[in-house]
Amino acid sequence: MPHQDNFFSLGPHGFHKVAYVQWGAADNRNVAICVHGLTRNGRDFDVLAKELSRTHMVVCPDIAGRGRSDWLLHPEDYGYPVYLSDMAALLARLRSEEKEVDWVGTSMGGLIGMMIAAQPNSPIRRLVLNDVGPLIPKASLERIGTYVGATRHFESEDDAERYLREVHAPFGDLSNEQWRHLAAHSVRRDEGGGLTLHYDPAIGKAFEGEMHDVDLWHIWREIDCPVMVMRGENSDLLLADTVEQMIREKPDTVYAEIARAGHAPALMADDQVDSICKWLRN
Repeated sequence: MPHQDNFFSLGPHGFHKVAYVQWGAADNRNVAICVHGLTRNGRDFDVLAKELSRTHMVVCPDIAGRGRSDWLLHPEDYGYPVYLSDMAALLARLRSEEKEVDWVGTSMGGLIGMMIAAQPNSPIRRLVLNDVGPLIPKASLERIGTYVGATRHFESEDDAERYLREVHAPFGDLSNEQWRHLAAHSVRRDEGGGLTLHYDPAIGKAFEGEMHDVDLWHIWREIDCPVMVMRGENSDLLLADTVEQMIREKPDTVYAEIARAGHAPALMADDQVDSICKWLRN
């Protein structure tokens, strides 16, 4: 069973709590850190973490402003400098210098992993990027901006599930049980007694104004560790051309395309879980 814990990290305007779920034995030298996408939380990885915990201690944090982690007092603090600082604090808490650290990152979580893996003396041994790479197209950011940050209210968990099935349809072929799991961990009680999404709407501030392509090729070129890239076949965020260039520049990159999925595969299907676990266990 997973164990919930938290720690405090220092940002530009004070301390904030970062929550995480831990699976597996705490003394395991093999550690997998699984980091979620923009509006999601660490419980997205429950299916993968349960299986991977057979060989790893698995840690699934809620990035600040999501899940059980604190909301930041200043919306401008929602960005990669704070996220990187928080994850550095997590790595220190896990005594990563004594561990073998693997990183599984979906979308935003993958970008955080790329930025850490590109640093000198990075503790990341292997990196799994789920539907994200060094080029983020403007069009995908504009699409995300149409829903992120909007305050949503639901009368019931069933209403929330219907909304999630619509906005996250690109997650792929999920069972009814899996959609219920996502819904249960995606909402919290609001002041009126109903339900609202379990993240701070202020994270949407970054999507206001004119969007541009995000070019992170300089970061990709600094990554030395082995990388596995997963892509939903219909993804608008990780384009097929981007993957081709990633592999041209790093021919050892392992690639898996997920049928009937867009941005981003939910990593709940047996074949997706198996491919990640087998690669990390090699």
